[in-house]
Amino acid sequence: MTTEGSKASPASRIYFSQRLRLHYLDWGNADKPPLLLVHGNRDHCHNWDWIAEELREDYHIIAPDFRGHGDSAWVYGSSYSHNEYVYDLAQLIHQQNLAPLTMIAHSLGGSVALKYAGIYPENIEKMVVIEGTGGAPAEWEKRPPHERMRDWIENTRKVAGRMPMRYESLEDSYRRMHDANSHLREDQARHLTVHGANQNEDGSYSWKFDNYTHCMAAYDMPRAQVRELWGRIDAPVLLVSGSESWFSDESREDPLPYFKNARHARIEDAGHWLHHDQLDEFLQITRAFLAE
Repeated sequence: MTTEGSKASPASRIYFSQRLRLHYLDWGNADKPPLLLVHGNRDHCHNWDWIAEELREDYHIIAPDFRGHGDSAWVYGSSYSHNEYVYDLAQLIHQQNLAPLTMIAHSLGGSVALKYAGIYPENIEKMVVIEGTGGAPAEWEKRPPHERMRDWIENTRKVAGRMPMRYESLEDSYRRMHDANSHLREDQARHLTVHGANQNEDGSYSWKFDNYTHCMAAYDMPRAQVRELWGRIDAPVLLVSGSESWFSDESREDPLPYFKNARHARIEDAGHWLHHDQLDEFLQITRAFLAE
């Protein structure tokens, strides 16, 4: 880890899933209870560095990069869907013998982690899920199949012809990062940029994530079945949202009734990346929940 003054030194490791070379960070303390930190769409494992630094003394922390993200391999000849992400998570947990475990997951990672937990409820101790109960709009499932497939084909074709954004310098990449989330401190934005961008052969910089992750699969698990999985989770679940996030739309369906043992916490003055925006408050409520 490159943050100045950091005491943490996670090991960079590799595992394989469906023949893909996938990356994760291992923060050590293998004799402690396992804690998996699962990032969101077009993010990377270093999004969790501040959380990991604070919790690493009490847990064996593992933070993976999803396929197509961070330092994990991109997919060729296929698309990115939740099913594959769930499989990658299942493989990491199986190969590293992490179950039973606790998970903290954000956005896409939260959705994937909740599906895994519903499939293997016996493997879960506790979960903290940051704005991860969204998914495709209900209207999407009601659309005729020809429209859904046509949109997927055309959107994928557009992405195929789109070159990754190039920035002249790492400083330009940092400005784009900071503009996307004004809540971020300068040091946070720079840290995420350093770990989230690669330098191209011509000296420019591009984000590490695969552009194809922008394409939503035409078909995924129906909402009713997703909620059925949520209902299989026996472990305590803490759902966290930010007051200034698009996720806090009042028209959004309340997910709590679908869980056996869940509650909700709302963090003020925070957006979708609330674990960055209000780090201390998030750590406070997370520690209290995990200590129960």
